[in-house]
Amino acid sequence: MKLPEKSVKIQKTILGIMSGTSLDGVDFALCSFEKTKKKYSYKILKTGFLPYNDVWKKQLSKAQNLDAYEFLKLHKKYGSFIGEKTNEFLKNEMKPDFIASHGHTIFHHPGENLTFQIGDGAFISAETGIPVISDFRNLDTAMGGQGAPLVPIGDKLLFSKYDYCINLGGFANISYDEKEQRNAYDICPFNLIINHFANLKGKEFDKDGEMGKNGNVNQELLTELSNIEYYFQKPPKSLSREYVEKYYFPIFNQYKISVEDILRTYYEHAAFKIKQSIVQKSNRKVLVTGGGTHNRFFISLLQNFSEYSWIVPDKEIIDFKEAIIFAFLGFLRSIGKINTLASVTGATRDTSGGCIFII
Repeated sequence: MKLPEKSVKIQKTILGIMSGTSLDGVDFALCSFEKTKKKYSYKILKTGFLPYNDVWKKQLSKAQNLDAYEFLKLHKKYGSFIGEKTNEFLKNEMKPDFIASHGHTIFHHPGENLTFQIGDGAFISAETGIPVISDFRNLDTAMGGQGAPLVPIGDKLLFSKYDYCINLGGFANISYDEKEQRNAYDICPFNLIINHFANLKGKEFDKDGEMGKNGNVNQELLTELSNIEYYFQKPPKSLSREYVEKYYFPIFNQYKISVEDILRTYYEHAAFKIKQSIVQKSNRKVLVTGGGTHNRFFISLLQNFSEYSWIVPDKEIIDFKEAIIFAFLGFLRSIGKINTLASVTGATRDTSGGCIFII
């Protein structure tokens, strides 16, 4: 006979640290988490953002080309850098029980059971004197999974009042429950492509979508993008920088059209792919977060799909939801609970991923 779970309250303070594929910078989210029976809750204590300077942008964008020795040096150097910036962020704050650091993804080849996030957790711990949980994806790939996405368990346990959770970061991804199972996958590239073309015009990003708004949809390009092989694969699946460089940019390079037209066409493409990913129709509450949520023109395209309720939360949730959830993954790991779902990644079983470094 299975005994009922004891009504024991567990509370911990965790600092979540996240660096996204779009290379804009590092998000910090200091959160308090509480578990009572099977219910989880959280409170945001402090958030912060550290933009990368040009030196770090260059080093991280070129890291995949380093030899093994130089790559390991950078892995440890970046860990120390994150540790230093963590100390600055936590100044005058009570030290958390754990730091949960995602790191910055350099390689992601799930078909080869390989994914690597730079930023050595041991060096973060040595710099801060705080226990660190890092390398969240590796166990899942060892179990045959994609190692991504990891956020869906946080969507399920912390944001369950929404039917769908969509994040517009370097990639647009989706998470939802269907038939008592959590499903999630990368829908399409997002800021990784948008920022690339904005950079060609001397801008960090397309503020409010104004450049794309002033362009025209190129139907031929739109059709060709829709025929990319990734869209015909069934989940579990995930995208990577390498995939975008191999399959997306060569298509764009064939078209001698303005940046504005490329962006307008891509906005149309991404909006359609997001709409297509919502399988349960009408009256669905869709939470939209991530940096791309600030793109007013793109959000207006989504809102044209009136059968859904597109919910844009407050700025802190928009900008820091992924860092909050990585703090939550650290919380789950610290209490020995599952933090990675096989239904999402395709692994042979659910796991509790993350290496723990304790001073």
